[in-house]
Amino acid sequence: MINVQERWTPTQDDFDAFARVSGDDNAIHVDPGFCANTGFGRTVSHGMLLYARLWGMLKQHDPSLNTASQSLMFPNPAFAGEPLDLSIKQDTQRCLNMRVVRVVDDAECLIGEAEIKC
Repeated sequence: MINVQERWTPTQDDFDAFARVSGDDNAIHVDPGFCANTGFGRTVSHGMLLYARLWGMLKQHDPSLNTASQSLMFPNPAFAGEPLDLSIKQDTQRCLNMRVVRVVDDAECLIGEAEIKC
């Protein structure tokens, strides 16, 4: 059974690099000046950056794993410079529960499931 956990503090450089790779250069992710005037007050992570980090953890645990599907929700923002707790727990043979939580207030930033191929 898979049960992996990691604490990670994303940086603005992480957001910027993901924007370059993904093409998602929305100002909410990459422009601190713009974000200063939003309700967030600062840049927020791409949701898929959080998922990519989780998938990277999984591949370090078992490089042979491949995803069949995923279902994700991003109920709260993750911010540069704020630590996150990332966890993946195997629920059934093919189903993984994934979660990313802000350490400062336990707010869930990503909740979801991924199905792995057998």
